[in-house]
Amino acid sequence: MVRIMSTYGTLLFKAMGQTLLLALSGLFFACILGLIFGILSVLKNKICNIIAQIFVDIIRGVPMIVLAYFVYFGVPYGLNTIGGMKVTLTALQAGTICLALNCGAYMAEIIRAGIQSVDIGQMEAARSLGLPYWRAMQRVILPQAIRTMIPSIINQFIITLKDTSILSVIGFPELVNTAKNVVANTFMSFQTWIIVAIMYLIIITLLAKLAKILERRLNRGRA
Repeated sequence: MVRIMSTYGTLLFKAMGQTLLLALSGLFFACILGLIFGILSVLKNKICNIIAQIFVDIIRGVPMIVLAYFVYFGVPYGLNTIGGMKVTLTALQAGTICLALNCGAYMAEIIRAGIQSVDIGQMEAARSLGLPYWRAMQRVILPQAIRTMIPSIINQFIITLKDTSILSVIGFPELVNTAKNVVANTFMSFQTWIIVAIMYLIIITLLAKLAKILERRLNRGRA
């Protein structure tokens, strides 16, 4: 293990940085998608509800590895063949889109549950004061809902971080893909994967501790 870290430690830490970058970028766009479809799912409009439900059901029903292949290979091929375009996606772009879609479906459910956890009387009171629906949602409902959503969002980030390992199949230089190259060069499979497991464990444990601390503080704030 010492030999691997001395020779490939910098490469592995760089790959961990790439993994975090991919997870953060995916979570950022997932929050945007989740907010859009989460709000659509709570509107008193059946068409909006159906659109949100279709998005969530389709994305959650497709395995992550299939989604990765579809975005990286299928989408450019379809656009180039059918649309006559010249589109190529880098592994980072395809990985971000894939994570954003996959995580976005779960974020939509988190946001929906967060909004519905706010007493309906809050919206009624805001509307009775003359606030339009969207302004009441922005100023009154979402700030309260976010407090309950933060621990779930951090937990979803942990899941997204682990899901980045699947994107090694499209060649993105994240930690698992880099570890495969290290094993190919050193033939030290056991030691390499122990190091990778420890790196993941440290990051995920810190994030899990952060989620628990925030949850305790939010619970005290409600008391």
